[in-house]
Amino acid sequence: MTKPVIGFIGLGLMGGNMVENLQKRGFELVVMDLNKDVVNTVIARGNAREAASAKELAAASDIVMLCLTKSEVVEKIVYSDDGILAGIKKGAVLIDFGTSIPASTRKIGADIAAKGAGMLDAPLGRTPAHAKDGLLNIMVGGDKDTFEKVKPVLDEQGENVFYLGALGAGHTTKLINNFMGMTTVCTMSQAFAVADRAGVDRQQLYDIMSAGPSNSPFMGFCKNYAVDGVSNLGFSINNANKDLGYFLAMAEDLGTRAEIAEGTSHNLQAAVDAGLGEGNVPEIFDYFLKLGK
Repeated sequence: MTKPVIGFIGLGLMGGNMVENLQKRGFELVVMDLNKDVVNTVIARGNAREAASAKELAAASDIVMLCLTKSEVVEKIVYSDDGILAGIKKGAVLIDFGTSIPASTRKIGADIAAKGAGMLDAPLGRTPAHAKDGLLNIMVGGDKDTFEKVKPVLDEQGENVFYLGALGAGHTTKLINNFMGMTTVCTMSQAFAVADRAGVDRQQLYDIMSAGPSNSPFMGFCKNYAVDGVSNLGFSINNANKDLGYFLAMAEDLGTRAEIAEGTSHNLQAAVDAGLGEGNVPEIFDYFLKLGK
C-alpha cells in the first residue's frame, strides 16, 4: 500500500527527530522551517523537499503535521493568505502535535472541516530521543474515523497512542498533564531551596522523600539539578510558563478557577522575569534559592 505524503512544519528538536524517524520508515516528506540548516539536513537524508509556503506544502500532502510552539503560531500558519487552509486537499488530515489552547484547536478544526479535510490534536509525551525512535506517547483528540485513517502513521511515531475523544481532548489532557508535572517540579525545587536555607542536606531530603509515595521521575529531575548540578529534563521554563498560561485560559473557558495553577504560573513567570527562561524547568531551583521575603 502506498504510504501517504507527509507535510511537516516545525523542525525543532522534537519535530526534527520525528521527521528523521518518518524518513527512516520510508515516508516521503515535504517540510518547512525558518531554520534553513535543519531543512537542509532533512533534505540531505533523501526523499524530502522544502515547500515555499504552507499553502504549497498542504496542497502536496496527504497528512499535514505541525510541531510548533504556540497557538498564535499555529493560527498564523493555518490562516495566512498562503497558509494551510488555503491549500489543504479534500480528504487530507491536519495533525497538531504541539501544545495549543483547546478553543483555538476546535476553531481551526471547524474551518478545516469546511474544506472537506480533517483535523486531530495530538500533543506529545516523552523526549526528543523517543521521537527519533518512534517511541513517543501521543494523546489524540478528533473525529474517530479521522483518527483510524491516520493511526497507522501515528503508530510509527508513538509507542503509546491514546484516543481521547472529540477534537480538543488531546490538548486538554496535555495541559492538565503539564500543569501537574510543572507544579511538581516547582514544588520539589522550592522544597530543596527551603531545606538548604534551613540547613537540611539536600541529598538526605531526597533520600527520605524518594523512599515514600512522593517519589516520581519529576522528583528525580529536580534532584539531578538541585543536588547533582545536572540539568537534564529538556523542557524550558519558557515553555512551562506558556503551558501554564494556556492551562489557566482553558480553566477560565470552563468557568472555573485553578488556584494551584495560578501559583505555579506566578513562580514560572517570576523565573522568566529573572532571566532563567531558557533553562530547563528544574533550574527554577536557582530562583527559589535566592528568593527573599
